[in-house]
Order: sequence, then C-alpha cells, then structure tokens
Amino acid sequence: MANKSFFESKNPVMNEERFIQSAQTMSTNSAGVLTETATVAGAVNKTLILFSILLLTSAASYVMPSSFLMISGAVGGLIAVLVATFKPHTSAVSAPVYAMFEGLFLGSLSAAFATMMDGIIVQAVGLTFGTLFTMLVIYKTGLIPVTEKLKSGIVMATGAVFVVYLFSFVGSFFGMTVPYLHEGGLMGIGISVVIIGIAAFNLLLDFDNFDKAQEHGAPKYMEWFCALGLMVTLVWLYVEFLRLLSKLNRD
Repeated sequence: MANKSFFESKNPVMNEERFIQSAQTMSTNSAGVLTETATVAGAVNKTLILFSILLLTSAASYVMPSSFLMISGAVGGLIAVLVATFKPHTSAVSAPVYAMFEGLFLGSLSAAFATMMDGIIVQAVGLTFGTLFTMLVIYKTGLIPVTEKLKSGIVMATGAVFVVYLFSFVGSFFGMTVPYLHEGGLMGIGISVVIIGIAAFNLLLDFDNFDKAQEHGAPKYMEWFCALGLMVTLVWLYVEFLRLLSKLNRD
C-alpha cells in the first residue's frame, strides 16, 4: 500500500496501478525468459519519434490551416489518449496516432495565433523547450524532490485547472465565461502564469514516470505510454505559452 501513489499524475495517461499490473502480468517466451522491459533511454527515443511525427503534421497543418484540421486534430488526439489510458498495450499505435492528430491541431492553432503577433510561434516554442530543459535539470539535480506530497499537490492543482477549463467550455454554450481566464490585464496574465507553472511541475511527474517504469520492470510498450504522457504535457505547456504571449500582446 505504501507504493500506491507514485504514478498518480493528473496527466491522463499516467496511473501507478497500470504500470505495476503490466509488469506483473508481463508475458514470458517459450524459454521462460521475461520479455524485454522498459528503459529510460527507450522512452526518450519514443518521445523523439512522437515529436518528429507531431512536427511533420503540424508543419502541414500550419501551411494549410483550417478549423476542420484543428477540430479533427483535437478530437482525434483526445480519442487516442483515451484508448491508451484504458488499453496501455496499444500505446505503440495510439501514441503515434495521438502525435499525428495533435500535430494537425497545433499547426492550425499556431497559424491562427501567428496572425495576432509576429514571432509568437518561435517565442512559444522557445519557452516550451526552455521550460522542459529547466525542469529536467531541476529533476536530475534533486533541487525539487518528487515526493508524495508534491505529487498530490500537483495532481490537485492540475485537477482544478481541468475543472475550470471544462466549466469555461460548457459555459460558453450558454453565454457564461470564467472571469479573467481568457482576458488580458494583470489578473488574466497572472492566471496564465499560474497555469503554466502547474503544467511545468507536471513535467517533474513525467520524468519520474520514466524512471519508475524502468525501476519496476514495466513491459517495453510502456516506453510509448511514458512518451505519450510527456507529449501531452508539452502540448499543454505550448498552448498555454501561446495564450500568455497573446495576452501580453494586448496590453
């Protein structure tokens, strides 16, 4: 029971029991030797593959942006994540599918933001990767230890953000808005900064998941599963940076 929470990231594809169960039920070959297990290096390689796929489809969508590509990309990406969440053994397929659809979404979304502010895409990409490397250094040096208390705090904060965005989305159909969430000004900018901070801290959980997957001998397909989790966080972070930069451009 003491190990019950190390994978409780709000990141929708991460769950501790799924990793432990997959390791326990991992099949053996005819010689009785365990099948190949997940490694950090393998998960990193899978992340690079997913990023390459996302980059290709986002470039195509950026050149030919449309609301259809944006919506279909968002819906397709969500479905792929849900499939991976409930059937992790499909991650070798669902993770690349997610990257493909999410690229379509990000390309058209980026094109829309590019019309608002010159250089916003380069700035958002730079800030996203800058945050990624900063949090990686923080994680590797142990400057902020990934404790159970920290994980619980990140989970609750991320859950709160999800509820606010869900309420904003549903409320938009009835003419209701969440104050300051989509507005500029000090309050709107402050909210965006807080949300970006929460997304950044989710990266610590993603890095920890890479290590825990290797430590607990999860099956090889969990490399795709971990890579997908990191990609979900990076996409969220990039979108939030676009929103923040657009708010700053209004003032």
